[in-house]
Amino acid sequence: MPRPLNVIFAGTPDFAAESLQALLDSRHRVIAVYTQPDRPAGRGRKLTPSPVKRLALAHELPVLQPETLKAVEPQAELAALDADIMVVVAYGLILPKAVLKTPRLGCLNVHASLLPRWRGAAPIQRAIEARDTESGVTIMQMDEGLDTGDMLLVRRTPITATTTGGELHDSLAALGGQALVEALDALSDEGLAAMPQPEGGVTYAAKLSKAEAELDFRRSAAELAARIRAFNPWPVAWCTFDGERLRLLMADESELTAGETKAPPGTLLDQDGEALRIACGPEGREVLRVTQAQLPGGKVLPVSALLHARAERFTPGLRLGRYNEEASA
Repeated sequence: MPRPLNVIFAGTPDFAAESLQALLDSRHRVIAVYTQPDRPAGRGRKLTPSPVKRLALAHELPVLQPETLKAVEPQAELAALDADIMVVVAYGLILPKAVLKTPRLGCLNVHASLLPRWRGAAPIQRAIEARDTESGVTIMQMDEGLDTGDMLLVRRTPITATTTGGELHDSLAALGGQALVEALDALSDEGLAAMPQPEGGVTYAAKLSKAEAELDFRRSAAELAARIRAFNPWPVAWCTFDGERLRLLMADESELTAGETKAPPGTLLDQDGEALRIACGPEGREVLRVTQAQLPGGKVLPVSALLHARAERFTPGLRLGRYNEEASA
């Protein structure tokens, strides 16, 4: 049997911890773990270790947390580890050329998309938002570009009409760990052919922001429903609601019922007992059907439960959305 590889692992969030755990369960040896420095978190702003650091310490692995890898000292420290390969999963630091060339087999990345589609920071959410029908993970040989390296292994998974950002995150995290071990096994055996990324089909997944989570009901029902699912559980889509903020976590498309006429975008229509039906689209001819929501200070609930407990707050004809409030001010 080919010898196990000596691996440096670099990653920070929960998504990366899944790949680290898969490595720990494999025949390969993790000789050191790199992760972001501890950051303030929670109400007390207490310095908190990353999920990757917590997992590494639980397995008594050496943990390194440099602020940068561009300086001579951290580069020399990494080189001294004499690793066969470095695996990078949502690390958060740029790897300079000197680091990319240090391990014998270079540096691999687990990227949560079907490259070259969705290079960049938020491939999981952007795929759902764009109404892609599938996603996956790409094991990539890293180069100096932004997710431009040659592909070593690709694994796919479907995106359904109800898939949320959180669900796809968890699915791809597990799939990424499996694909990573598969790729390392192949590299330590007979090797793995690298395939250049296609020149066509390149898209970029911009970083998520809280500002873009505010919904504009002049957009189509399909766009709004996809954004709501993509932004669940973060940053969570929302709209103004009777002077407050209503968070929307699950939705689909619907149509006007028989005898129902179009209404201004953002108008709350008659309810069906299971969902909030909101007029949307450029002329209010479409319907967004919200099935899971959260009132200020409350829990995330099925809309059927909200309507049962707080029906008086959801009066048909109520206008949702900031631009509606501004127009009527």
